[in-house]
Order: sequence, then C-alpha cells, then structure tokens
Amino acid sequence: MKQAILLLNMGGPSNIGEVELFLKNMFADPNIIQSNIAVRKLVGSIIVKKRLHEARENYNLIGGKSPLLDITNELAKKIEQKSGIKCLPVMRYVPPFATDVLKELQDEGVEKITLIPMYPHYSTTTTKSSLDDVIKSCKELNYNPEIKVTKSYYNNDAYITLQAKLIIDALQSKDPRNIKLIISAHGLPLSIIKAGDPYQEQIEENCRLLKAKLQELGVHFKEIELAYQSKVGNGSWLEPNLSDVLRNPTNLDVLLFPIAFTIDNSETVFELDIEHREIAKKIGYNSYRVSKCPNSDDEFADFIIKLAQISNQN
Repeated sequence: MKQAILLLNMGGPSNIGEVELFLKNMFADPNIIQSNIAVRKLVGSIIVKKRLHEARENYNLIGGKSPLLDITNELAKKIEQKSGIKCLPVMRYVPPFATDVLKELQDEGVEKITLIPMYPHYSTTTTKSSLDDVIKSCKELNYNPEIKVTKSYYNNDAYITLQAKLIIDALQSKDPRNIKLIISAHGLPLSIIKAGDPYQEQIEENCRLLKAKLQELGVHFKEIELAYQSKVGNGSWLEPNLSDVLRNPTNLDVLLFPIAFTIDNSETVFELDIEHREIAKKIGYNSYRVSKCPNSDDEFADFIIKLAQISNQN
C-alpha cells in the first residue's frame, strides 16, 4: 500500500507578494473569525487593509519571507530519507495548498495518508482548521485514501525532552539559576477558549511537564513564567501578555521559549527576536535570548516518524 505523511501548518508568505494572500485566507477562515460569512468577509477585509502595509514591512525585516516553508521542506526531506515514506508539507493559507498536494498523491496512487499537525497543542484555530481543509479537499477531488491523524503531542515525553534540549542549547552554557525562563505561547481570544477550545489547558499542561523535565535534568531557572504573544485588536485575550511581562521585569536576564510552535516563523524570528527584543533593549535587560523551535532537527524528524507509526497502529 502506497502511503504518505503530510505535515500540516498555517503557512507563511514565501515572498512579499504572498503577504496579502496569506492575510486574506487567514481572515476568511471560519475557525479564525467565528461568525456568519457576510460578517467574516467584512471584518476580514477591514483587518487585511489595516495590517497589510505593516505586515509587508515586517517581512522585509526578516528577509522578505517567512522561513517556515523552507524549514518544513527540510524536515519533510529528512523524514522521507529516514522512513522511506513520501513526506510533504501542506499549508493552510499559502501554497502548497491541500488540494494541490492531495491531487499529486491521488495521481501517484497513494492509498494511505498520515496527517501530522505542526502544532503540538490542539486548537480549533490551527489543528481543526487544517484537518477540515484536508477532508474538504479530498471530497472535492473524489479522493478516498485511508487517513490517520495525530491531533496533539504536547504531553508526549519524547517531545517534552526535545523541548528541554532546545532550552538547554539556547542557554549557551550560561547558569540558568540567574535567568528567568519565559515560556511564550501564541495567544487566543478568550471567546474561543470559553467556547470549549482546549488550547489553554494543553499549553498549561505542557508547561507543567516541561518544568518537571527541566528539574529532572538538573536545569534550575531562577524563575519560570508563561506568557502569551500576538494579541490582535482590543478584545480580551489570554493573559499575561508577553509585552506586559517584559515591560514589568522581575529579572533582567531572560530566555524566551516559543512553546506553541515546532517550526520557526514570523512570530519567532520577528515578534520574539526583533520586536520584543527591542522592548527589552529599551528597558535595559542584561541579556535576552530566544530559543529555536525543533525545526528540521534530526531528533524531531525521528519523533515525527514515530508519531506516524503510533497513529497507524491505532
């Protein structure tokens, strides 16, 4: 039976020309703006118009594109080489789109597909959105492969160990007892959480497990705090906000770990490493470090292969 592994993500612009497409598709997603189609179109168009110029400028500051697709392609190539199973990325808002990738698999006679979200925590705004997109595209193509899904892996011990390793690497041999670890997660509106989205609960459990793993490994930070980034608009979002945490320091030596992402993107390389670094610089932090995501690390590739195997056994 011919099979494939698909790595699901929201995506990021691969050039400045894709920034508008990315924003339009994001704010047209019913999982992002949860209202009727007319309201969603109106609100989405207003947000895109308001954010487009600034978004383009921000992407110019990180080389004119998101690093997400290039890194995901590297990861997919490693997975394919290690497992012998075809592995491809599928992005939600920019190419490669689900329909195009699935058409390729259909033409090749692939009968079994394993879906691995590049989000460790389940959320309606990420995992559900991507899974819905794949199922919808299969129906449109009249393509009926066997589909296996891993919905989350935030509490998998091997993944927690990998997260701890990334934090240790980012320390660069500095003594953690003098440093505050800020675990930064992508924020969500409280309305989505109150509607039953498990994201916050899973983030907090991931933090608890990660703290325990660091203790087990003998890595003791002076302080550890969870914060949320990327707030949009004036509504109520998950707190505390990362900007507020940085502006009210309890320690001027910090290490930020982007817990909600597996692949570096604009929210890590721009928001954390440029925008929030500037806040720390103005306040006078002694040190400000940002950990890398798992990216195309060999250990992460091996982990994804094992996840696919577990998924296929269920």
